[in-house]
Amino acid sequence: MDAQGRGRAENIDPADQWVLNPNTGDYELRLSPSGGQSAVPGPRRSTRSSSRQGTRGRDGRRDERRDGRDSRDEQRDVPPQRRRRAPQPEPASGRRKQKPKKSKGKKALVWTGGTLALVLVATGTAGYLYYQHLNDNITSINDDGAGTGGFSKDRAINILVMGTDKRSGKGNEKYGDKGSLGHADTTILLHVSKDRTNATALSIPRDMITDIPDCPTTMEDGTEKTIPGSQGVRFNESLGQSDRTPSCTMRTVTEITGIKMDHFMVADFNAVKTLSSAVGGVDVCLAKDIDDPDSHLNLPAGKHTIEGEDALAFVRTRHSVGTGGDLSRIELQQQFLSSLMRKLKSNDTLTSPSKMIKLAEAGTEALTVDSKIADIMKLRDLGMELGKFDMKNLSFATVPVVDNPAEKVHTTVVPNEEKAEQLFAMMRADESLTAVKKQEKKEKAEVAARLKGSKSAASDVRVNIYNGSGKTGAAQATLTYLQNTEGMSKASQLGNAPSDIKKTTLEYAPDQADQARRLADVMGLSGSAMKPGKSEKNSQGLPAIKLTLGSDFKGAGVSISAPSKAPKDIQKVEADKTVCAK
Repeated sequence: MDAQGRGRAENIDPADQWVLNPNTGDYELRLSPSGGQSAVPGPRRSTRSSSRQGTRGRDGRRDERRDGRDSRDEQRDVPPQRRRRAPQPEPASGRRKQKPKKSKGKKALVWTGGTLALVLVATGTAGYLYYQHLNDNITSINDDGAGTGGFSKDRAINILVMGTDKRSGKGNEKYGDKGSLGHADTTILLHVSKDRTNATALSIPRDMITDIPDCPTTMEDGTEKTIPGSQGVRFNESLGQSDRTPSCTMRTVTEITGIKMDHFMVADFNAVKTLSSAVGGVDVCLAKDIDDPDSHLNLPAGKHTIEGEDALAFVRTRHSVGTGGDLSRIELQQQFLSSLMRKLKSNDTLTSPSKMIKLAEAGTEALTVDSKIADIMKLRDLGMELGKFDMKNLSFATVPVVDNPAEKVHTTVVPNEEKAEQLFAMMRADESLTAVKKQEKKEKAEVAARLKGSKSAASDVRVNIYNGSGKTGAAQATLTYLQNTEGMSKASQLGNAPSDIKKTTLEYAPDQADQARRLADVMGLSGSAMKPGKSEKNSQGLPAIKLTLGSDFKGAGVSISAPSKAPKDIQKVEADKTVCAK
């Protein structure tokens, strides 16, 4: 039997090919007696694109042209099967040294974030075949320059996760609107902190009124065009409508939050069904009976483990929970995703080869990703980073909104500007919504103490203002604000700093600390922005403190430092807690 024939072996579960090696504590691929062959799935000729393909058609089909050839006429070259090495004799000096057993925690980490792919590759040709098989499953779309170019390990990670309501796939036509091109039905911005101790998952309501920017887009035939933006429309029109692709949703979210995405992932209805089944079901709780004919959810009150069609019905129901609107459905989805992530990170999942292989199959089949991570190894590396934070430090939140004042019958919402900007500012500054203790982010006692103590009267503050922000007119705008609004009549504007700087700084002599504290309070500066040192002279030759505006300057009268606490009364779900939907 050739390599491809082995890949199509029937009635063999790939998970059954893995056994626990008691000497190492690792799972290893079990090869069959016949020549070391393995029954893992081999590469297949599929219309699904590999990581080398970057676009898909509007009708959901992939562009199969590659290097001027039709992929259906191509035959993938598969390396010949390697021979297994014969056992080596024991060293003359005695018994072979055994590898130390891994702890349960480390073993769980080995399986986190798709590390299965690395194990498969290490097994030789059999692993290579399965690696290629998973790569062939991946659907990818160009990000059209809307992303950062890729995540890295030395900074925070921002992933845009989108759920589309496009009725594609077997059995999904019953959910109505089957001719729709799809919308951004569910959108979550996942922010994982730079130090990987915490994460925030921010839901963006589909019916929120916003502006969609112009979107440079790679079309299905490889050509590029700019899709004109729209003003004052529902957020969900940023995907699917007018030929808009996920890259347009990325640009829209960046416009709303000020946060640029690293990558995107798109899930359709089938993703909910297959992923929930792959982990053996997701645990949910209902405070009351639900019978929703629209979503087809019919469950009594109490705790349930749901998967497949029931899982999809659960995340789509809204008329029977809360206020019956989209915001109530978002909260239900957040509870479902919290439970799903707890199941994904549980030892029952992480140490089960069967579940991990099913997840690898389900994830690569059901998700569409940007072309920069359309490879199993890149997805594994991303998964390893995303898997580092503790579930108790993951918070789900929703963009604060209010009813649209322009409507008599409220069907849409608009952002609550003050609360929304406070929440966005925290995420941009990498601040956690949970009470996570991060020693490296806490200012040292002596730095924090710079803000403590007496403050001089505003009229006594003598400050020279320099513009190092790179924003034209920033120093003059700050001078006008300090003099006219804050009563600091002795402030002076001395032009541009020698070079642009990232962080705003305030330098002062020891006997000017009370003036510095007053200005820091007005400007919203942290203790780390205050730099004790020497004073300088102002235009009258009098001693003055020195304020240099950095690129973190957002405008005169706007606090430089991000808030350390989330706004009150925002919709929020803690991922480590089970909540019964009402």
